[in-house]
Amino acid sequence: MLRSRFLRPLLWASLALTAPAALATCDKPVYLSFDTGHMGVAPLVAQTLKKFDAKASFFLANEPTQSGGQTLDAEWAPWWKMLAEQGHDFGPHTWDHDTWLEDLPDGRFKVRTAAGVQTPRVRELSAQQYCESLNKVAQRFTEMTGRKMGPLFRAPAGKTSPALLAAAKTCGYTHVGWSAAGFLGDELPSNRYPNAQLLERALRDIKPGDILMAHLGIWSRQDPWAPAVLQPLMQGLKDKGFCFAPLREHPRYAPLFAPAPALAASTQPADRIAPARKP
Repeated sequence: MLRSRFLRPLLWASLALTAPAALATCDKPVYLSFDTGHMGVAPLVAQTLKKFDAKASFFLANEPTQSGGQTLDAEWAPWWKMLAEQGHDFGPHTWDHDTWLEDLPDGRFKVRTAAGVQTPRVRELSAQQYCESLNKVAQRFTEMTGRKMGPLFRAPAGKTSPALLAAAKTCGYTHVGWSAAGFLGDELPSNRYPNAQLLERALRDIKPGDILMAHLGIWSRQDPWAPAVLQPLMQGLKDKGFCFAPLREHPRYAPLFAPAPALAASTQPADRIAPARKP
């Protein structure tokens, strides 16, 4: 385990130095997205995306990892930095992986806090606390990568309410879920949903414009999804004329990524305007 902790930063650095150029657009885009998980398949995901010159979107929570750490700790900081340098998109998934359960009369939210092997607990969060959870992820991401997160977030399990969406909007985040065919099934029990079945279903049902969702490792799935499905899925979609784009290029969300208009010179603070020269 210690050896892997020392070798991982070297692997991340070598991959970052050979980061590919951005994909050309096509008329059949799909939008790959990944939520955090135990991170056991994270290196494979990064390598597969690089192989296909594909950009994806990642939604981050501070979850337990197979190595005994957390997804946003120092061990994984070089990996997140590598992905950021390769041009992927990122958004928060709440710090503690808080799944919305219901709105409460006082404006608070009842949530189920749990990720991976953690024991679930039910608690209440105010709208401000929910925003703080999203912002905490964004702050940690900036500390790790030197870059800012985008304006999108994903609620754990995709569960929201109008009140929760409004709360997130006040701190600058718009929710993004996934398409029906884009639920790739990596969190389903493998004895009932084998990888071959999930691959066949995805290749049959995915349509242009769909948002696809998988995880960076699921504790409960005995037969891991990514090693068996991700590469043949991407190859199969590519063979059908699809291309892969980040959510910043999705027509619904692209306006949220547009830079704010630059201020005109006349609106600059007085102390920034050069004084007139004396004759």
